Amino acid sequence: MSSEETAPSTDLSQIPAQIAGPSAWYGPAMAQSDGWIEHLTPAELEEVEAAVRRFAETGEDPARMRSEAFPLPSLAARLRRVLAEVLDGRGFALLRGLRGAWLDRGDLRAAAIAFLGIGSHLGSARSQNARGHVLGHVKDLGLSSHDPSVRIYQTRERQTFHTDSCDVVALLCLRTARAGGLSALVSSVTLYNEMRRARPDLAEALFAPLETDRRGEVPAGERPYFHIPVLSWHTQLLSAVYQRQYIESARRFPDVPPLTARQIEALDLFDALANDPALHMTMELRPGDIQLVHNHTLLHDRTAFEDWPEPDRRRHLLRLWLAPPGARPLPPVFRERFGSLTPGDRGGIVVPGTRLHAPLAPA
Repeated sequence: MSSEETAPSTDLSQIPAQIAGPSAWYGPAMAQSDGWIEHLTPAELEEVEAAVRRFAETGEDPARMRSEAFPLPSLAARLRRVLAEVLDGRGFALLRGLRGAWLDRGDLRAAAIAFLGIGSHLGSARSQNARGHVLGHVKDLGLSSHDPSVRIYQTRERQTFHTDSCDVVALLCLRTARAGGLSALVSSVTLYNEMRRARPDLAEALFAPLETDRRGEVPAGERPYFHIPVLSWHTQLLSAVYQRQYIESARRFPDVPPLTARQIEALDLFDALANDPALHMTMELRPGDIQLVHNHTLLHDRTAFEDWPEPDRRRHLLRLWLAPPGARPLPPVFRERFGSLTPGDRGGIVVPGTRLHAPLAPA
């Protein structure tokens, strides 16, 4: 018997109809296209190199980078077009070929300046943890996600499909792993459409708020978890917030109730769909690639990896959390996690004592 026949009845007027548009894509078809790859030209690379040299000579703090301090005469216009596709189209893009002498010789400060400078043309950089890191290092630190104070990007474990607490996440690949570490993307709009078609009762369950663990990074006056639905429908737009492991670890708090059988079934189906090769796509990031992902319409994942034994060859990516000024409106419930609803000034993690800075080594 099909899932449609066994599902209990649901008032479909309480959830959106099937959602069409460029954000509702399927992985295999998307993977066959290369329209999402933007190859940087030699002239654009020269602009980046010149801007890196100019900024490095000032001695200023790259954590407070502004686009005016990193001029990109021709590339800036292209970045605006790419960002529009990320925010209002398919939800992601890959800038390929950001290579220069600084990357080849392992100059991490120059790489950070280049990445933060390009990011400044896309949005404001947000703090990614309680220590105020606007530049993140995605690298195995020998930790385990079983520790409730550890974030999964600090391990070599598979991340599972999730969103980050910002509008757009950007990754710059410096070095790849010996094996594994592939990037995976899936459209949360497509996941919703598939759930609504097969089990509208379970799709509806995802619009009710769920507690998600803050993993010890608690803003002033807030609870150690936030309380936001997996899916929200606002101004005719569907936005997702999801991290299954952190939903489950939030049950460690005495005032958080256990998940109900219906919630577990809904989350299990959401995960099963995200993990379906008919829905998601994978890609291998190369050194010099910059991946941009819109958290409100996509979930992203990283497969587990085996690293090189030599420390200077180990997998290493830089990460930015960005708040573009032209980002979509978000429902009021997002204020609990994003702090503000103002496009260009929202998202990230700020706790008492947080000071923004751009560390040049993983910590």
